[in-house]
Amino acid sequence: MARCIPLNPAFATESERQVWELLRTQLGNDALIVANLRVTDRKKDHELDLLVVIPGAGAIVVEVKGGNVWHDGQTWCQRRRGEVAAIYPVDQARDGRYAVRSYVERDPRWRDTSRSRIRWGHAVVLPYTTLAEDFELPDCPRWSVVDKTQLGELGRLLWDIADQQETGCRRPDHSDVEVIVQTLGGRGLPQQSFLTAIAENEDRVERLTQEQSLILRATQLLPRVEVRGGAGSGKTWLAIEQARRLTKGGQRIALICYSHGLASYLRRHVDTLPRKERPAYVGEYHALGRLWGAPSGPDESDRSVGAADFWERVLPQRMAELARALPGRQRYDTVVVDEAQDFADSWWPALLSALRDEESGGLYAYSDEGQRVFARFGGPPLQLVPIVLDHNLRNTVQIADCFNPLTAMRMRLMGGEGPKVKLIECPSDEALGCADDEVDGLLAAGWRPEDVALLVTGSRHPEQASRQGAGQASYWESFWDKDQVFYGHVLGFKGLERPAVVLAVNESVPHERSRERLYVGLSRARDQLVVVGDPVYIEQVAGREVLQRLRGQHR
Repeated sequence: MARCIPLNPAFATESERQVWELLRTQLGNDALIVANLRVTDRKKDHELDLLVVIPGAGAIVVEVKGGNVWHDGQTWCQRRRGEVAAIYPVDQARDGRYAVRSYVERDPRWRDTSRSRIRWGHAVVLPYTTLAEDFELPDCPRWSVVDKTQLGELGRLLWDIADQQETGCRRPDHSDVEVIVQTLGGRGLPQQSFLTAIAENEDRVERLTQEQSLILRATQLLPRVEVRGGAGSGKTWLAIEQARRLTKGGQRIALICYSHGLASYLRRHVDTLPRKERPAYVGEYHALGRLWGAPSGPDESDRSVGAADFWERVLPQRMAELARALPGRQRYDTVVVDEAQDFADSWWPALLSALRDEESGGLYAYSDEGQRVFARFGGPPLQLVPIVLDHNLRNTVQIADCFNPLTAMRMRLMGGEGPKVKLIECPSDEALGCADDEVDGLLAAGWRPEDVALLVTGSRHPEQASRQGAGQASYWESFWDKDQVFYGHVLGFKGLERPAVVLAVNESVPHERSRERLYVGLSRARDQLVVVGDPVYIEQVAGREVLQRLRGQHR
């Protein structure tokens, strides 16, 4: 597909979107399409529907006129809302052509490279109008206008129009396209600091996420719901907000997850709420068992079969027994589970038994099947009403676009704009060292330590291993340390995020959940993502489309 600026433009009319879609698919990936370009000179403000630059042919300004369009012998006409209005598509296209050409050619980046003039042209597209073959106007020959019957070959026709224009000038090459992109981006612009960009995106994310509270109002009469959504869709915020609202309404609530890191985040967030809005329990599933009197179990560093059996089977069974014996004051009206895909079948009976009313008590599960990174499968043993979140709010468009192919469903990208994703290609056994260099580069560029995390998909970073030596509680306290970069593993970082993430793909052999691990890692950065690893491995695990997106080759 052609390279598009912006990536997802908003159009005033459906006809403009139709023409953009056709060109996007008909032109090669070396072509450039700029939508809704405004150019101001001393004469007027010009609004260009589309600027199309085709290497080997030329640059074309395209004016699109949809609806019922005709020519009465004196002027072009268009019917709008029942009224007939005179329109000037040829003048608009021609004037826009000269305005944008002048703007590009006076830019120092064009002049300093001693570039001669390329071929510029203009065209009119009438996607709902049919013209006769012998149509002709003095300022609009038949070959310069594309009608309804020609849309199937729109890309070729624009190539021909560009090739015929200003024949004394040269055809543009790929370097011309890059310089045009740079000039249209402006020059001498005030630079936005990292802190300003982070704050701006945070405000945008907060507003969009809060708008999702409509989902909670829509489901307030449904006691058992599963909210499914991809990374960045706001599930954790909704889980916390739901637990808060139910608590404020007088219910006794348990807000539960599996991992230490997410539990730490949930507790931190809940501690900022008024006391009357804090759920009765906030934390990990297994810690809830200890609260009821279950044994502590083996150390988490114990990787033996017996230790795994305790955490996956023995403890959940004991928790179910203890839950059934709980007094009424220790039971819950509703249980809210975040990252519910982490829970095995055997874990749910304890939660249901802890409800005051097991038949009608509330259960809300927030899940993303794409992030099922652990070798356990299961779901609640009862029917939940499914609610689907199909949009990404929390990642920049550049980041979300890279991991979108890995989601259970393609997400609508509603995040803000940010820097390009950076891919550092290296062997997997060199990924940690290269990742350290990238962290140093981010800090040197102005990122604060508290904004940066280095995550791994394979063996732990030595710094993470060192911090975990002091215990899990101390380790996760370092997540909030403003003076330190955080070092972690993608398995423990689900539900968490950082403005900037360096992801070290330090695995060389794919395993059963490698795709899910990579998906989690790619989706943890809000504003800046740097991926370090072997491109062959990344393609093997995630597919060619993801690798191309990381390389910036898909636009």
